[in-house]
Amino acid sequence: MTKGWLLGGLALMALMTGGCRKEVAKAPPKAVPVREDGGLELNFASFNIRNDNNDRDRDDRTWTRRSANAVRLIRRMSPDVLGMQEVTHGQAADLRASLPDYEFYGRARDDGERKGEYAAIFYRGDRFSLDRADCGMFWLSSMPEVPGSMTWGNTFPRVVTWVRLLDRGSGRGFYVFNTHLDHRHQGSREEAAVLIAKRIDQRKRPGEPVVLLGDFNAVDSNPALSYLTGKSANVAGSGRRWQNGLIDTYQLLHPSEKNQVTLHLWNGSSGGRGWKVDHILAAKGARVMDASIVMDALPFSSDHFPVTARVVFPEMLP
Repeated sequence: MTKGWLLGGLALMALMTGGCRKEVAKAPPKAVPVREDGGLELNFASFNIRNDNNDRDRDDRTWTRRSANAVRLIRRMSPDVLGMQEVTHGQAADLRASLPDYEFYGRARDDGERKGEYAAIFYRGDRFSLDRADCGMFWLSSMPEVPGSMTWGNTFPRVVTWVRLLDRGSGRGFYVFNTHLDHRHQGSREEAAVLIAKRIDQRKRPGEPVVLLGDFNAVDSNPALSYLTGKSANVAGSGRRWQNGLIDTYQLLHPSEKNQVTLHLWNGSSGGRGWKVDHILAAKGARVMDASIVMDALPFSSDHFPVTARVVFPEMLP
């Protein structure tokens, strides 16, 4: 048990048992450039951290050896909002203790408490406040409110964690949905895409912008991802395109890029194998200023490279 686990565990337990309660007052908002056009500029990142699995991962692949590099990489990216996947409770506690300028939201997928992996969200506490009446978690199954439920052929529970954040400087709100789709069952990925789209459409404030990020275990041409970007109707018997399909931030800026790998299987950028399965999708009307795959260095922080996107949401989305 690491010191970080002990320190962060207390904070996590308080968070998970507290539900969506009224937030304690935070520090004043950090200084950020004010845009003359009234836009809300945000830096997002998505990072599958690779779970803490000492039974399979040895030497430099153990979390003990990777953790410091992971923290350095996150600080180098310096995201405003970070969605993470495969995070176990101990890893979440270590990261929470090591990134004190970030707040944490999430629960584990097996029991809705601490058992299993988290699809967690970190956000800058000095810049954003959490709307505790508009946040939560649901399972990617036909029983989305039942913890641990699996009905679409996947052998592990799959979840979405979502929050509404308020920018302390401007008062503007926006939504972040973070997910990790199934790695084996295509039918599960497609059913999940339809449910996620439905839940995004049902958010309390549909006029506010939304970002969906995560490890989709799907490349750009996969029908599940094509559905979420409004390009395909051929998923899970839906029979129609999603009218509010999102923008694939990386593909928008790098449509011809050949070397698109985020899942590198511990081979880095020179292994010759891998797929781009990690994505950041933004609401229509967003201006994508930058999007990238962030290369790591040995010892790798994970078997995935993180992805980032800098997005400007206009003062009023169409």
